[in-house]
Amino acid sequence: MKLMAHSFGRALMSQMHFRMLWLTILPFLLSVAIWGLLLWWGLQPMIDWLQDFFVSYRIFGVAGSILDWVSLGALKVVIVPLIAMWVLLPLMIITALVFVGLWAVPAISRHVGSRHYPQLAQAHGGSWWGSLWTSLWCFGVFVFAWIVTLPVLIFPPLVLLLHPLLWGWLTYRVMAYDTLADYASVDERRAILLAHRKPLLLIGAIAGSMGAVPSFLWLGGPLAVVFFPLLAAVSIWLYVLVFVFTGLWFQYYCLEALRKMRTDVATTTVDSGSSAA
Repeated sequence: MKLMAHSFGRALMSQMHFRMLWLTILPFLLSVAIWGLLLWWGLQPMIDWLQDFFVSYRIFGVAGSILDWVSLGALKVVIVPLIAMWVLLPLMIITALVFVGLWAVPAISRHVGSRHYPQLAQAHGGSWWGSLWTSLWCFGVFVFAWIVTLPVLIFPPLVLLLHPLLWGWLTYRVMAYDTLADYASVDERRAILLAHRKPLLLIGAIAGSMGAVPSFLWLGGPLAVVFFPLLAAVSIWLYVLVFVFTGLWFQYYCLEALRKMRTDVATTTVDSGSSAA
């Protein structure tokens, strides 16, 4: 817990550094550009398809009854656009996280490593394709779980529990690999992930709670539909900011854990050698 709190404080201070704030700009601009074009071309056809799907399978009646039961009957008129937005949300998250992984995480690694761990040797136990594979299968699981749990949006307390858990799992799996890719060997990475699994999962859960905050911008009912482009842009920037901070937190924690592990191994080796002599 001490290491987790200490790395949190160091990440918070580093987040205020100009270089780290700058890292949020390019992923944000690229994500907004891509989603601006995709929404311009594809949002209305997607809404039309969902509208036809709801009409064909008579889902409007069921959805209306559920909304009336939870005193949200006013949302019946915008239920299709709201569902479209909540289906698109994890895809926007993935886009932001991919650009952060490609652009920000390597810069975070260089920033933290050169300033605070210049003597820590790089074992290069990870690779870009390993990072890509880890990200892709984790994203696939995340998107599937997000879509499956969409019905719980009508029960806000469950949203507060499920979405941070999903974020936490995704963050832990992706960030833990990326932050150790340059510095740790394969065996060292596995040893750290095994020895520090609970703290790393807790960091992921806390980061997941922070990452769930932008999602509440989309709970504004009809207003969320009206201000959809603005909410999408603000949400993407907040996601990027959370991802950069999370990358810093994992980087400080994992590099410090790696440094201590190597120190302990070296000490044990010296002691064993002395005993043998």
